[in-house]
Amino acid sequence: MTPDRFFALLLALQTREAITTGDLAGQVGVSARTVLRDLRWLQEAGFPVLVERGRWGGVRLLPGGALDTSRLTPAERDHLALDGLDDDQRRQLGAGADSRRAREKVAVRRQQAASPLPLSAVVTTDNRPWFGPDTRGTDPSAIVGDVRRGVRLRIRYRRSEDVEPTWRVVDPYGLLAKAGRWYLVADCASVPRLYSLERLADWRPTRVPRRLRPGTTLTEVAAHLTSSWETIEALQVHAVLEARLLDRARRILGSRLTVRGPRSEGRDEVHVVGRDGVPVEGRDEVSVTVACRELEDVRQLLQFADGLTVTDPPEARDRMRELATRTLHRYA
Repeated sequence: MTPDRFFALLLALQTREAITTGDLAGQVGVSARTVLRDLRWLQEAGFPVLVERGRWGGVRLLPGGALDTSRLTPAERDHLALDGLDDDQRRQLGAGADSRRAREKVAVRRQQAASPLPLSAVVTTDNRPWFGPDTRGTDPSAIVGDVRRGVRLRIRYRRSEDVEPTWRVVDPYGLLAKAGRWYLVADCASVPRLYSLERLADWRPTRVPRRLRPGTTLTEVAAHLTSSWETIEALQVHAVLEARLLDRARRILGSRLTVRGPRSEGRDEVHVVGRDGVPVEGRDEVSVTVACRELEDVRQLLQFADGLTVTDPPEARDRMRELATRTLHRYA
């Protein structure tokens, strides 16, 4: 949602007791489908927007949802509409001061004493990764200006498998902040890509306007890329895991972990065989599958030490054995 449409929607809802989605779409200048998506965005952002379907339905802004935006500059409106970034990420974009002034100028109407507390008073956001190191590479505030110019960029980028960065031409949609890291979202030869700013060595703006695929937006492209990124299943690694470590594995591996055996009594159990060939007793285990991008990702399973045993495929077992042997030799 653009800042102009954000405030146009709020203004339309504030000046009418109730309005249909069709009239709202005509007033804002978009389709009814887009209006419904924007209304869901406002609801998720904490605005008390009520959408009632049917003959006598309509859209209403409940008390406590109006904003006094008369003192906001266009730049401050832009920052106020920028949703989902924490204060550190706003400072990284060079927008910390403007965002703070915009929030200070906005006055929300007081609700009655018996009304619930504002959503913003009981919800906070910190999307930085747990125990994550400070990110290095290109500062987002350095490149955001050229991205906002709406032109093609020549970027010098190093992929994970490359020794040296190489130049390429991209059509940028914008920047994505995810899990404490920044990415450039752009089309390269009409194919959407994510470029980590940590691996962006240099860039040059061109004089050619960016050429984006019709009907695509930054939000939609970023959601598609991150969704396919998180659910990729190039390699399925099967293992047995001690049940006591299952909660920890879910926190670390997230959606890449699938539990094949139930945790309740009677679940599938696999017994680990010791070096002497005798099964190790007294350990409840469950069968799990971990989706990996490539074989080298099994390194992430070493943190579970002897609480996890890879059973299949053979190449994953061989790699785990090699990594464990090298670790043993280092500390021998």
